[in-house]
Amino acid sequence: MTETIKKNEFVELKYSGYSNGKVFDSNIEEDLKELDSKAKPVKTIIAVGNEMLVKGFDKALEGKEIGKEYEITLNAKEGFGERNRNMVRMIPLKVFHEKNVNPQPGMSFVIDDMLVKVMSASGGRVMVDFNNPLAGKEIKYKFTIIRKVHDDKEKCESLFSAFFRMIPEFEVKEKSVIVRGPKGFDVFVNAFKEKFKELVGKTLEFEEMEIEKKEEKADIVK
Repeated sequence: MTETIKKNEFVELKYSGYSNGKVFDSNIEEDLKELDSKAKPVKTIIAVGNEMLVKGFDKALEGKEIGKEYEITLNAKEGFGERNRNMVRMIPLKVFHEKNVNPQPGMSFVIDDMLVKVMSASGGRVMVDFNNPLAGKEIKYKFTIIRKVHDDKEKCESLFSAFFRMIPEFEVKEKSVIVRGPKGFDVFVNAFKEKFKELVGKTLEFEEMEIEKKEEKADIVK
């Protein structure tokens, strides 16, 4: 019987995303080189149905077979959303000058963790677009589900990458996952306890790490 994928199962993917026939995202080396000749592919492991991918792509994984290549086309709503006019804003030129940046039409910057594109710059004002560059566009994905992931360490790493944008120091035990971090990091850990319990089947716990302070030893001049 053919093995298919269900919601909340962890899988490893190989994929490439296309817009207007050009690659915009990939973890396949030959396709990735179209974006950056020096870029290295990154292993992609996700929990199906948990918005760790573009909505339409995530939904399309359910019911698919392992090892079979698929191709899907998504409209803007299923992909990166429709363009929002309210996300096109005017910013004073001095804001850029304070950061030693001279904005020119077509340039892109990261502002407040969002990629923005300069549309025009004149009269001391800069018009920027906060919409995702692929908003309003039809996109296509080619993908293959390589395997189901059963290792708890791999599962945790994928969730930490998605939720925390980094992988903290952690230890997987029989009934729990212990995350170690500085004081205050427990706020992030507590926010995802239920999700970890649902997907990994273990309790997410926090253990504060003590920051060692090196005592400066004064040189004794004789």
